[in-house]
Amino acid sequence: MPSPSAAPLLFDFRDLDVYRGDRRILQAFNLQVRRGEHVALFGPNGCGKSTLIKTLTRELYPVDRPGLRFQVLGRDDWDVYELRRLLGIVTLDLLHQLSHEVVLRTVTGRELVLSGHFGSVGLWPHQRVTPAQERRAREVLGFLDIAHLADRPISEMSAGEQRRAVIGRALVHDPAALILDEPTNSLDPGAVREFRLLLRKLIRAGKTLVLVTHHVSDLVPEIERVILLRSGRVVADGPPARIVTSSALSCLFGTRLQVVHRAGRFSLVAR
Repeated sequence: MPSPSAAPLLFDFRDLDVYRGDRRILQAFNLQVRRGEHVALFGPNGCGKSTLIKTLTRELYPVDRPGLRFQVLGRDDWDVYELRRLLGIVTLDLLHQLSHEVVLRTVTGRELVLSGHFGSVGLWPHQRVTPAQERRAREVLGFLDIAHLADRPISEMSAGEQRRAVIGRALVHDPAALILDEPTNSLDPGAVREFRLLLRKLIRAGKTLVLVTHHVSDLVPEIERVILLRSGRVVADGPPARIVTSSALSCLFGTRLQVVHRAGRFSLVAR
């Protein structure tokens, strides 16, 4: 496997302006991420993280202009369904849907994972599951340590268990990268700890991870690059030890903060 510095580009974005309505959210935005990298995109609410995710999934598009580069896996044009399968994106919108969808009272863990093959949330009568897809779903459930939840309705799972099942849905078709949007939102401290262990397991299994978050506790030791976002721009980019500092995060969040880095874990305290 090539080193990340020699690997193909996963994303190659240059000079992106992205609007939501009449408001420009991403401004002259530049980002390159290579396959095999483990990256965290970090910033406060309103910095453009959710807009970037929606741009990746082609729900939003940058303004077309000279100098624009908007490539994923070396290509400019994608079938949206194919692209979403290749990227394995778990969004806040999907997590909210999971919390409110009435049909999920009867959707089991197995069905949710299998539905990743069809781009749905849960299975529908017209969708035919093959034996190979069933085997893959069992493998994913086992890898995520939720095989015992295969027949349990999503509505009867804890928030942490639901989060693992949703990641299983993204993993079932073996995407080129896994992109997690604010994955620990609403989890209690115990579930956050378990989720950190899962992130580390995913990375050790060779899965490219792009983590979008505003929680420094999400930065597991295997994250080798942190990109700070503010007002729709990249304001810092580099290894965590250099980027995740008290002065940088105080400036980023507009309040006095102290970064504590101990035993491979970051935390924040107000000063």
